[in-house]
Amino acid sequence: MSAQAAVDEGQSIRYQVDGADYEGYYISPKKDAPLVLMVHDWDGLTDYEKKRAKMLAEKGYAVFAADLFGAGVRPESVEDKRQLTGALYQNRGKMRSLMQGALAAAKHAGGNTSDAVAMGYCFGGTAVLEFARSGANLKGFVTFHGGLATPEGQNYSQTQGNILVFHGAADTSVTMDDFVALNQTLETAGIPNEMVVYSGAPHAFTVFGSDRYREDADRKSWQRFLAYLSETL
Repeated sequence: MSAQAAVDEGQSIRYQVDGADYEGYYISPKKDAPLVLMVHDWDGLTDYEKKRAKMLAEKGYAVFAADLFGAGVRPESVEDKRQLTGALYQNRGKMRSLMQGALAAAKHAGGNTSDAVAMGYCFGGTAVLEFARSGANLKGFVTFHGGLATPEGQNYSQTQGNILVFHGAADTSVTMDDFVALNQTLETAGIPNEMVVYSGAPHAFTVFGSDRYREDADRKSWQRFLAYLSETL
């Protein structure tokens, strides 16, 4: 693949974390463009994340879409998705290592990690907040309909940058109680945050073509996200 094609279409990036193989996706409109580290939902890295990455590249941002499951591991059954995500929920240290490894891979691919934010969808949003609690040196952390609970024994005392949360009021997987609890936790920790709720939006409201997709909430959250990136990077 030529360098120009890599910019135009993006490219698969093979990398390793703790000796295991992973395969991310990188796209950049120009050298040293501000970076968005994107994390997939429980489907793994699919065409959905690549489409979102291209949308961001068209706005001037480089994107590295991380892989938290492993090269070639793209679960199809609900059982497999639960198993893969559940293993990482039970091993937060590994989740953090995978996030740090993805950031390192983004830098190796040419990403400007000194001017970067992390964002994720559903499971990916959970991973992004885990990365925030780890003290990752990024300017911001953004979650779209992600898990919001703070694991026992963890806190946001090491968090750098700010936090932006997009949440659906009709989400039965992540409740409004979880939303309020996170807000209280962030306020107590003194972490700058913005938390937005969309009426009638269920879990996974940004997923194109899904019966959960809500165009109004998707459009509004994406517009706010783009404005946030302009303000932050």
